[in-house]
Order: sequence, then C-alpha cells, then structure tokens
Amino acid sequence: MTTGHDGRQPVVAVVGGGMAGLAAAWQLSQDLGAPADGTARVLVLEAGARTGGKVRSTEFAGRQVDLAADAFLARRPEATGLCAELGLTDALVAPGTSGAALWARGRLRMMPDGVNLGVPTRWWPLARSGILGHAGAARAALDLVRPHRADPAAAGDRAVGGVVTARLGHEVTERLVDPLIGGIHAGGVDDLSAEATFPPLLSADRQAGSLMRRLRLPATPPPDPSGAPSPVFWSLDGTAARLPAELTAALVARGVAVHTGVAVEALVRRADDATGGPAWELTLAGDTASVPGASGPSDAARTLAVDGVILAVPAGQASGLLADHAPRAAAVLGDIRHSSVSVVTLAVPSRAIRGELVGTGFLVPRTSPVGGRTALITGCTYLTRKWPGLARPGDELIRLSVGRFGDERPDSIDDDELTAAAFEELARILGIDGRPSESLVTRWHGAFPQYTPGHLARSDRVEQAVAELPGVAVAGSAYRGVGIPAVVGSGRAAARVVLASLDGAPPTAPV
Repeated sequence: MTTGHDGRQPVVAVVGGGMAGLAAAWQLSQDLGAPADGTARVLVLEAGARTGGKVRSTEFAGRQVDLAADAFLARRPEATGLCAELGLTDALVAPGTSGAALWARGRLRMMPDGVNLGVPTRWWPLARSGILGHAGAARAALDLVRPHRADPAAAGDRAVGGVVTARLGHEVTERLVDPLIGGIHAGGVDDLSAEATFPPLLSADRQAGSLMRRLRLPATPPPDPSGAPSPVFWSLDGTAARLPAELTAALVARGVAVHTGVAVEALVRRADDATGGPAWELTLAGDTASVPGASGPSDAARTLAVDGVILAVPAGQASGLLADHAPRAAAVLGDIRHSSVSVVTLAVPSRAIRGELVGTGFLVPRTSPVGGRTALITGCTYLTRKWPGLARPGDELIRLSVGRFGDERPDSIDDDELTAAAFEELARILGIDGRPSESLVTRWHGAFPQYTPGHLARSDRVEQAVAELPGVAVAGSAYRGVGIPAVVGSGRAAARVVLASLDGAPPTAPV
C-alpha cells in the first residue's frame, strides 16, 4: 500500500471523468487500497454533468443508442481486460454483421478482402472491387512487380498519405486509406502521422519488396471447434456506454469519491511540499460543497490539497493547468489542433429505403461527390444491422458521421439544417423516399486531436516534462490513441507513474 513521505495516506485527484480518468482512478484505487479512516484517497473531478466523456448513449426511437464510440477493438487487451475486472466478460457482444462499403465512382462498393486499415494487401480483390479506375488499379499493381529497396536506416515519422501514395498511387490513398484512417481520426491522411496512427506502415515501407505483402495480416485463428472467427470488435450488451457507467459504480463501491459538476480552474504548487505536506492545491469551481477535503467558503472558489494529480482532460485544458509548472509541455499541448464531428442519428421507415443495407454501413471519401458536391457525411452506420438488439419492425436506425478537419460547413448551420443536408445525401446514396420519422444531432466540438507527423515524439517530451513534477501525470486521447482501449491504457499508465512518484521512485514517463 502506497503511503506519503511522512507516513500519511496520500490523496490523488483525477481531473476529468472520461474513460481515461475513470481508468486512472480504477488503477489508483486498486493499488492504494481502501481508505483506512473512511476518507477518500482517490477523487474524480468531472466538470460536466456525467462521467464517460465521449462514450455516451441516450434513448432514441424507444431504444438506447450510442452517440459516439459504439465498440472497441477486440485485439487490444486494455478494454477487454477492464471488462473482465468488472465482471462484464459475459456481457460482451459482437456486431451482428461485418463488412463495410465505400461510396466510390457513383455507387456503393464493398470493401475488398485483405484490407489493412485501408491499405490493400491483395491486388486481385482490389481490382475486382471497382473502387479504383483501371489506371489506379494498374498503379497499385506496380508494388508487386517493381522491386523496392530496403532502407532500414530510414528514421523519422512521415504522413500516412505520403507513404501510401509513393508506393500504391493516389487513388488508393484517396479512396481507401483516407476514408478509414482519416475517418477514425476525423482528419486527412496527408497530415496524419504514420507512426501514431499506423506504425506497421512505416516498418513495412522500410523493408524491401511489396508493401501490400508486408502488411498482410495473419489469419485469425477460430476460437472454438465450430470454426467461427474471432470478432474484430466488441461492445457491451445494451450499449458501449455501459462500460463507463459500470466503472463509475465500481469506483464508488471502492470508496472513490466521484464528483460531477466540479471544474478545476488552477493547479498550484504548495509551499509545505518540502516538509512532507500535500504537494498540490487545486482551485475548484462549481458544485464543490460535497468534495471531501475542500476548504473555503461555499459561495466562492474552494481549494483542495492533494499529493498527486492526474490531468485526464483535453490538451488545451491540460496546457492551461501546466503553464506555470511545465511551460514547454504546456506549449506543445497548446499547439495540438483538433477536429469537430457531429453525429446525426435517424429513424427511417423500412419501406422508404429502396437500396440494400449490406454489412455495417459505408464510408464516403472526400474525393467522391454526392449529388455533384463534396460530401458532407463521412460515414454511415446501419445501427439495427450492426447491433440486432436494436431492430424493431418497421424502421431502421441509421447513424451518420459528419465533419472532418478543415471542413467548417457543419459548424455554420443549425441542427435542423444539418439533419436535412446529411439526410439528403443519404437519400441519394440509398434511394430513400420520404423523410426520417425521428432525428437527433449530437455535436462533439474539438473532440479529435490531430496527430500530425512527429506527434509521438512530442508526446514523449510532454510526458517526460510532466513526470518531473512530483505526483503529476497526464492521460487521454491527446497522446497515444483515440479509441477506448488506448485511452484506458493511457489512464492506467498515468496512475502507475503517480503511484511510483508517491513511493519516491525517480521520475518516469508513462509506458
């Protein structure tokens, strides 16, 4: 059990109640143990009205639907491992269908077999898909017949788009890789770091021979004698938002103080740190009256003395809190650009849809116009096909993703206009007559940090600088990944850094 330098039981505050913050609190509570005197040793301070961050659901058309992430990668252990610790393994559910299409050359075309994050690994399925023109398919074939020299000494990060275009041609980049990797990060692959978003791509590019062959994924072994392949994604029975809800409840049961409606406005180094007292003081705002240990009048900003702090907040907010203590780290965080995304959820009468709904949905490359104009929507999910538990007779629930870095159109129109414009494009693609019976717009402002080339090296510098501060660490999607498993891992790693610091270990950055 970790104790303070003077034998006290240390108190650690987690600023931010998204998935990274909740995972950090879970790790802290696991290692610090239950409070001996009933006083919370771990506090989660969330400025919003709820925990979970972007993992959120709501009731829509009589069903509970996710409003952002609705699944997490099965091959990464962070999220599935957390589910196991929470006793949720039996609640894991896989999508009811697989496969996705692309809107390319005026029609929906199924993604070819053997695609690794948009990069084709087999030429014939690519050529047969019709996604590329004859010239684009021929250009990609050169990767198989034209020798590529190895360059193992090549160092440094590069943009995804530059690597793929040089090896496979611009059509592969624009019609396959940009919709997938760019869609995941709400950006464009010409500006996204290969090292941060697709590290195997850089490794394969530095080796001799075909890029496509180098990126072929090993066959997925069946999990049981039935021969059924392992799922690529998992969610939870109900919605993915069940994960932060269950985690929050488990934290409270462990004695963690979880407070919503409490903002942290300042981080101050305490003078009595050298004598063994708490190292940091947080200036709080909002609903602070029930925060244990907070001092000051209830009608003014209150303060909270703590031994450790994990900043599981967006990069801009972390930059402001660190400005007086780690100015170089604060400057790097302040320079990270972000993209906003909107989600338009629709209930569409089944009889109104003339097109066939195949797979889980489709992606729209930015170079594939809809109705003669650059598409507003970037992707579409057939919710009632992907998650059969949502299916009801008479309608289909469909979710549209709108917005990417550099596209300001969604921010310039209101929700009704956005719904109408997005549905018009969907209607053209799927041949829909009439209007949706229900609709909901959810806007995620500045939700996606843009991982430009060199991002991981900059993240290293931020984490190393912050690790020099006693008992402080950072976590979240701004550093090493935007998916649920990545931010869970980020939160737990930050917790370990703080715990090691409280134990008197030399400063180390998260691993």
